[in-house]
Amino acid sequence: MTYGYVVDDDPSRVDVDVVWSFLSTEAYWARWRSREDVVRQVRGAWRVVGAYQGESMVGFARAISDGVALAYLADVFVLVEHRGRGLGRRLVAAMIEDAGGSGFRWLLHTADAHRLYASFGFAAPDATLLERPGARSIG
Repeated sequence: MTYGYVVDDDPSRVDVDVVWSFLSTEAYWARWRSREDVVRQVRGAWRVVGAYQGESMVGFARAISDGVALAYLADVFVLVEHRGRGLGRRLVAAMIEDAGGSGFRWLLHTADAHRLYASFGFAAPDATLLERPGARSIG
């Protein structure tokens, strides 16, 4: 059931106010970012995907990529009142399976959505991946 939602990758539709509001108050992984950081990240993304009910944005995902072989999925969220309707799954599917990214090596960090991402083939990294953690933790 679609519940009247549309998933769209048109960057001009992204409501940065909604993204900023969620990331600065709800997202455990992003509260340290300034609004200017978020605007720069949205504008500089390889791809953004939004979930909309009418003209209102109710979900979001962004990715950075080299456009050839590697991509990082970030800032996936659905507003609380719109959860439980498959929008997170639709956002991730649109991001990783459309627009030529289905063959990329996709990376992401999550503390609480392992089951969702596992259904798209995400798993613990293999022996070829190393990570240098940033100065800010996500906890």
